[in-house]
Amino acid sequence: MTPLTWLYVPGDRPRVVDKALAAGADVVVIDLEDAVAPDRKEYARAATAERLADPQPVPVHVRVNGPGGPWAAADLAALAALPGVSGLRLPKVGVPEQIRRTAQATALPLYALLESALAIEHAYAIATAHPSLRGLSLGEADLRSDLGVRADAGLDWCRSRVVVAARAAGLAPPPQSVHPDVRDLDGLAASCAHGRALGFVGRAAIHPRQLPVIARAYLPTPEEVAEAETVLKAAAAEQGALALPDGRFIDAAAVAQAQRILSMAGGA
Repeated sequence: MTPLTWLYVPGDRPRVVDKALAAGADVVVIDLEDAVAPDRKEYARAATAERLADPQPVPVHVRVNGPGGPWAAADLAALAALPGVSGLRLPKVGVPEQIRRTAQATALPLYALLESALAIEHAYAIATAHPSLRGLSLGEADLRSDLGVRADAGLDWCRSRVVVAARAAGLAPPPQSVHPDVRDLDGLAASCAHGRALGFVGRAAIHPRQLPVIARAYLPTPEEVAEAETVLKAAAAEQGALALPDGRFIDAAAVAQAQRILSMAGGA
């Protein structure tokens, strides 16, 4: 099952990490980068390494500090072989070589965060840089700053570019970037609906209250499940392209989409 909720938590707050692990997210992401002040980096790394020395109840990824920065090598050295780490999220990736260099230092699955115009231009090359690269996602706050974009719609081309690059590389659909206002649950739901229409699957969160909103937004609705079941039933009864009684046309692409919907709903 594709993860739908990715809960970020600061690595220098062990008690909050404990709460995050019990919050119901599909993946917990311990953050050593933006959420941790420079004078807390070493403590966050040590606390995270201690916490992840044993297997965890849910998959745990760690967002390490950016490639080439002053803390990146120490982060990789501390985390690369820990039983509790399921993946590493690499911030501010701009070129494929950063993925290849990181893959030489660890066998863990890698996930690239694209946060600049350069990264968007190299999206497919990054997505295919190394077999250890398992996913892409956007860091929209940094990308918005880099592009000088103020309106949210100004990021839609970049969002679609990353969705297409992930698909072309055979990777899972990317999750959406975080919705920064943890109290604006209506806005979060609307934003998730827009992201789903663009091809994202799931979303990063920065507070547990966002998790059920994200899950509801990305799970198929009862109507979508019913339509998918109708498509598959009709396709099983007659081979090739056909039209349903309501006029909808069914072909192999429609069948594949129906199968994806039922898989997401747990019905296939």
